[in-house]
Amino acid sequence: DKAKAVKLYEKAAMQGHVASRYNLGCIEGQKGNYDRAISHLLISAKMGFKGSVEMIKFSFMKGHATKEQRTQALKGYHDAVEEMKSHDRDEAKAYFD
Repeated sequence: DKAKAVKLYEKAAMQGHVASRYNLGCIEGQKGNYDRAISHLLISAKMGFKGSVEMIKFSFMKGHATKEQRTQALKGYHDAVEEMKSHDRDEAKAYFD
């Protein structure tokens, strides 16, 4: 039930679930609601979700996002990644790689 899924994604996104926000962006894009799609994707990109940056890049190439929006997504993503960096995370990543 797609309508129920959207409601659940909305609820999760409002509680900060980044993948749900990305999913909402994708759904809005499929419907042709590009402004809403980009809004959702920008939020999730600024939360550090790399898939959103890629989707905004794709939208930019298709003419549905502006260069400014693409720049905002890249900057927001990089800022979020920098903010999340820590020595402990680096050690854990090295351990599992």
